[in-house]
Order: sequence, then C-alpha cells, then structure tokens
Amino acid sequence: MEENLKQKQSAIIKIALFGPESTGKTTLAKQLAEHYKTVWAPEFAREYLQDKWDKSQLICDVNDMLPIAYGQTQLENEKLSIANKYLFCDTNLLVTKVFSEVYYNYCDPLLDKAAQEHEYDLFFLTDIDVPWEKDDLRDKAEGRESVFEVFKQSLIANGKPFITLSGDKNMRLNKAINIIDDLTKANELGFSSLDFVQIYERGILLENIQKQLEFLRNGISKTALVEPATLYNGILKLSEVDFVEKASFFEANKKTLKLLKFVPASGAATRMFKFLSTFLSEFDIKNESINAYINRKKDSELSIFIVAMEKFPFFETIDKKLREEFPSFDALENDYKNYYFIKFLLSSDYFDFANKPKGILPFHKYAANIATPIEEHLYECGCYSSSNGSSHLHFTVSEAHQKQFEDIINSIKIKVENESKTKIAVTYSYQNQSTDTVAVDAENKPFRDENGQLVFRPGGHGALIENLNQLDADVIFIKNIDNVIHDNNEKIALYKNALAGILVELQRQIFSYLRLLDANSINEEQVEEIRVFLETKLNVETAVDFETLPLENKIEFTKNALNRPIRVCGMVKNEGEPGGGPFWVRNENNTVSLQIVESSQVDLKDENQAKILANATHFNPVDLVCGIKNYKNEKFDLLQFVNHNSGFIVEKNSSGKYIKAYELPGLWNGAMANWLTVFVEVPLITFNPVKTVNDLLKPAHQSQ
Repeated sequence: MEENLKQKQSAIIKIALFGPESTGKTTLAKQLAEHYKTVWAPEFAREYLQDKWDKSQLICDVNDMLPIAYGQTQLENEKLSIANKYLFCDTNLLVTKVFSEVYYNYCDPLLDKAAQEHEYDLFFLTDIDVPWEKDDLRDKAEGRESVFEVFKQSLIANGKPFITLSGDKNMRLNKAINIIDDLTKANELGFSSLDFVQIYERGILLENIQKQLEFLRNGISKTALVEPATLYNGILKLSEVDFVEKASFFEANKKTLKLLKFVPASGAATRMFKFLSTFLSEFDIKNESINAYINRKKDSELSIFIVAMEKFPFFETIDKKLREEFPSFDALENDYKNYYFIKFLLSSDYFDFANKPKGILPFHKYAANIATPIEEHLYECGCYSSSNGSSHLHFTVSEAHQKQFEDIINSIKIKVENESKTKIAVTYSYQNQSTDTVAVDAENKPFRDENGQLVFRPGGHGALIENLNQLDADVIFIKNIDNVIHDNNEKIALYKNALAGILVELQRQIFSYLRLLDANSINEEQVEEIRVFLETKLNVETAVDFETLPLENKIEFTKNALNRPIRVCGMVKNEGEPGGGPFWVRNENNTVSLQIVESSQVDLKDENQAKILANATHFNPVDLVCGIKNYKNEKFDLLQFVNHNSGFIVEKNSSGKYIKAYELPGLWNGAMANWLTVFVEVPLITFNPVKTVNDLLKPAHQSQ
C-alpha cells in the first residue's frame, strides 16, 4: 500500500458522511451514489480490520490508525478518478482522527495534519436517532450521545462545512438530495460551501438569494403612478351616519367570526430618541451652554423637549432617580439638570429608552397609572376586536424583547379583562430568519464580515407577511404599536368597526358570486353584474375586450379576480407626514390598480411622477382590516399574492464600509399588491403615531 495521505484535486463534488458508528453512513452513501449515478468510497477500515481478525484474531489498536488512513486516502483517490460529478465518501480521515483520540487518547501527527487538510464540499453529520446495530467490528451502543458530540465538535473546531441529517432512512435520503442539489446551485452562483451552510441554517431559499442578487445588480423598476387616489376616485367618503351604520352592521354580524388584532412591534425606539442621542454625542457641557448648542444646530426639537419636559409621562420617574443619584440636585444649574435628565433617559446604566421596544415605553399618564402602548392595545381589544367576550391579540416582536412584553401583559391583563369584560389571548411571533436578505458591496459582490462570513440584513416589515400567513382568523385588524390614543378608544372603535363592517359586507357579496360561478349555471347577464361589482366596489379594472370574450373566459377572469384576500384600509387627509399614500398604479401587465406607495418607490427624477406624488391628498396611517379566508372558509396562501418586484434597495454602513441590500416589499405595499383593495377616508383622530418622543406632547397623547 502506498504511504500517501495527499488528496487528489478534482472538480468532482465530494460529500463526506461523518458520524459515530451505526448511524447509517454506509446506507446513505450507497443510496446517494445510486441516485446520482456515480460511485461511493467505502470504509477501508472495515476490510482492513476484518482481515486482521481473520488472520490473527487481533482487534484494532493505535498502530492501525496510520495504515487505515493510508488505505482510506488511496481508496478515495481511486474512486475520485471514476466518479460522475459527485463522490460520496462513507468515511474520511477526520473520522479516523476522532476515533484515535477517543479510544487511544492519541493521534499520529501525520494523521492529524492530513485530517485537517483534507477538504470536502460538505459533511453530512449523521445523527444517532437510528437504532444501533451490532456487528463483529462495532464497539457498543452505550455512550452514543457523548461520542456524537465529540464528532460534532471536531467539525466545528476544524471549520468544516456540515449539516446534520436526522430522521429515518427515506427522510435522510430526501433531505440529503435536496441539500446536494442546492449546494450545486450555490457553487454555480459563486458561493463557497461554508456560505451555503450559512444560507441553509438561516432557512433562506437559494432561489430567493439568487433573485435578491439580481435585484441588487440590475436595480428595481420604480412604481408607475397614474394619479393619486382621491375622494370618489378610489377613496370612499362616508358620513358619520354611514360610519355608525357600517359599525352597527359589523357588531350585529361578528358573533360567528374569529377576530384578531395584529400589531407589528419588533423595532427598538432608536429613531424616537435620535435627536437626543445626537445631542449627547455632540454636546460638551463644560464648554457650551445648551441654548448655544440649540442655536448652533438649529435644533428646535431639543428646545421643545426641554421646555415641555414635565409633560412627558416618564418625567416623574426619571426626576426621582436623578434626585436619588444627586442629593443636591436642586442646587445644580438648569443646564446640568437638563443634561443629566437626557443622559439618564438614554444611558444603558439607567433607563436606556432608545434601545427598548416602543411597546414597553411609558406613553400616557393617567390619574392612577402610566400606560404603555401594550396596555392601550389590550384595552382596544375590548372595544372593537372581540366577539362573544373573547379577543385575540398578536404581537410581532424580537425574541430578545418578548419577556418584557410578557411582564407588562401579566401585570395588567386581568385588570383589563375585568374592565372590558373580554378574555384576551395574547400570542407572539418573530420575524423569521429565512426572510433575511444578503448584503453586497459597491461592486455587487456578497459582503463579508471580518470573519469572512456573509452579512445578512432583516428583510423589513414586508417579512411579516409570513407571520400574518401563519395566523387563523376571519377578520384581522392591523395597527402599528405606536398608533394609540389617550383615553378615547370608544371613538376609535367606531371607525375600526365601520371598516370591518365594509369588509364583511363586501365579503358576503364576493362569496355569493364565487358560489354562483362554481355552480356552472351562470349566464351573461350575471357575469356582467359581477363585472360591474368588480369595477365599482372593488376597483378592479377589466380588459378592454372583456365584452367580446367567450363566456367561459369571462367566468375564469371574474373568478380569479374575486378569489383573493381582501383589505379595507383607512386613509387620512395628507398633512405632510412622512410615509406612503394611496395611488392608482399601472401594473406590469398594463392594468391599473389601487396601491399604497412609498416615496422611495417613485422615480422622483421624473417630473410627472414627482408631481403625482406631491398631489396626494391622503396618507396611509396603517389602519387595515383584512380578510384572509376564501369562500370555502380556507386560508389563502398570502405569499402567492406578493409582488416581489416592488421591494426596495437600501444603502447602509457596516463597520464603516458601504453596503446595500434588498428589502422585501412592504407589508401593506407590495406584500399585499395583489389583494382586493378598498380605501376609506377616516378622521385624523385615528392616526396618532409616535415617530419622535416629542409626539407624546400632542393632544392625542396628553390628558385633556
């Protein structure tokens, strides 16, 4: 036998089966070789040790390790020369190295060096969830867990790309085939095996990565605005009597419906305190007065904050802490008092408000308590999103913040339930890592951190369409965490109930038409009635030649147009708030539809497009009521109604380096682009966001 531990180099994709004895490695290697019509490299040690036993009745010892390594390398190199695109290795030198260290507490330096240097495109770590099968050469079933951990740690310590395979024989085979196919595609895209494992562990589909890279290299087409949606031209105008009527209709018909409120709440309050953070980083109290800083920076926000400081709901708590820390606080100059107030507000040693989620911050001061947005949302549940004395409230949060939400809810939930006579079931979900997007550098090549790993960014709030897709309810109210009001929930409830009433009324008619279309006894006159309903009630444009189409084609079109999720969106008058608005948009198929569009989606260099954007009369306050079930009471797959071409390209800074990334279509923008959409004007009282801390000074957040 040639004493050579060097691997032959080849373009063949090599997959190593790796794990303790009796974990299905040989079986899987054979199956994979058969599937890919190639060869596999068996375990040399088995033949070698059997031969040793047959000749001398001696078992394996430490002196066998190096000969086994030579034999395994030679066998693998021979198989490599006849392999077809793939080679599946039942074992490898890293297994021999681990075996030597575990059983003999020693590994020959030559073997150790070769085991680390031998490269495979991927290791499959075979789990111990299969029965141990005894044979003449195997050791024992006991201690498999600890041996498995040794194998796993050896892969990690040596920086090898690996994926664990668990389950029965068929499950492992199918999983392995899918992984190998994706690994091949990843290599073709220029990703290394370690990159592939990183992508796989995040659960990101390779086709999504490929699409993201295409968007980043080629750009995303801007939205083609036709005109703003206005009153009586895309936006319904209701009188107060109409609102009461629609709300009453919903109240009368909600008993059979499961209602849920969906509240995106995962972000930290960083932007809310941005001007205060800037102040702390740039202000030098020893060499400048706060007034001089305000004048120098023209920082009116800071001026307003300081003048109205005592009106903030957190003032007394922070003031009390300051007095505990500074016994002579009253003797301090005003500049020092104000400076320390802001410092304590944001310091990680004290209140750290900018790094906390908005949902847990003090927003409203009442006579007996200080209320957070979480508490206000709980009270809202009893006012509009409840039926038969029960309500469902769902928060999307970051995993790190969930306990803080739970602590607040556990402290007040019983009180809220007793006062509102409503049992509230609270659930949570996180933004799935599988919705993260890959970052690239200025040359559109995948960006890597100091450890050479790919950098991923959260996909934006559009990722929450997947969270929404997991929920089960007949009517879902969507409202942002910071859009709450001080002690006026009943007024807000009128408009929420009215939007839900419009939705339920429309759904009833839609479902009736779809059942009629299913009956196959529909005539031209009835199809025309549906067409008019689509255009006048649901803002769905029909083809110019619709009238000339055969009846079966008309039926197919109307059924496809009706059988979709539906959203009824409140819209407020535009008062200059930053954010999206309602527009008529020309789609890729040249049809026109109603969409909520952000300014970043519009080509502002195009004078006509910029003018249309500037002429918007209304603003999107994120006030949605949604129906996500079809006429058969089945849930829609909401991911099928996303317009993936309406995402965003964002430019950021990572450790001082320029990066850009693709952001998914916004939840109420492209993620719902292919839903049935109805816009309704609602009063400004329904829109009370807290974008900066100074918004808490507005009447909607102060006791009157």
